[in-house]
Amino acid sequence: MANYTAADVKKLRELTGAGMMDCKKALDASDGNIEEAVEALHEKSAKSVDKRTERTTANGLVAASGGTMIELNSETDFVAKSPDFQKLADSILQVAIDQQPADLEALKAAPLGGGTVSDAVQALAGRIGEKLVIKQYVHIDGPVVLYLHRRATDLPPAIGTLVSYDGADVDAARSVAMHIAAAGPQFTTRDEVPAEVVEATRREAEAAAKAEGKPDAIVPRIVEGKVNKLYADSVLLEQVSVLDESKTKVRQLLDEAGITVKRFARFEVGHA
Repeated sequence: MANYTAADVKKLRELTGAGMMDCKKALDASDGNIEEAVEALHEKSAKSVDKRTERTTANGLVAASGGTMIELNSETDFVAKSPDFQKLADSILQVAIDQQPADLEALKAAPLGGGTVSDAVQALAGRIGEKLVIKQYVHIDGPVVLYLHRRATDLPPAIGTLVSYDGADVDAARSVAMHIAAAGPQFTTRDEVPAEVVEATRREAEAAAKAEGKPDAIVPRIVEGKVNKLYADSVLLEQVSVLDESKTKVRQLLDEAGITVKRFARFEVGHA
């Protein structure tokens, strides 16, 4: 029998995040050598993760505080609402808050628990047997408002929005954050819509109108109508507020409140 103690098993679990039986097996195989057991468990975890690379991570959560937000994905909602998964998300969020990495890759490489953030994600993935992915990260300097939305009361937040703004009406800014969560705009203003997207919309609308035999005289109006719909669907300031029964555009509501949206970010679990 390998020479190791219960304290060794506990230490190995803390170092690797592996289950008790896996730790005992690794210590048996390494004759009680903790360093060799750690290496063996890391290799096993890596192989397990490799087998899961093609699986879909359509569940998970959005965690945020202040102007920092992350999205951590899992395969199932069962894992998404587990304490270990939510604890990992909180730990990653704290790293992001404390270190403010430049981008997602920098966050993944940031130190956490004796390794990196990526190591911590892989350790939990290996332990629970499910693919986990840090999908998104953003930090926006203030002043900002944050809104998190739950799809079900027993699940963690699945949609998160951060809005950077100028102005004094915090309630109006928060209402915009809620609108963004519901309506999913991609841009703040028309100027942010890529020119190639607008041009492609024009070409498709013109081709469709001509294919339907529309008179040449009205084709330009049809094209402009399609372009305006593009803006109404994807541009925040052009959208009709989902929180206002008068169907007023967001731009007007912001003007009335004296608010200017400088930037926003929206994360939604299960969406690109």
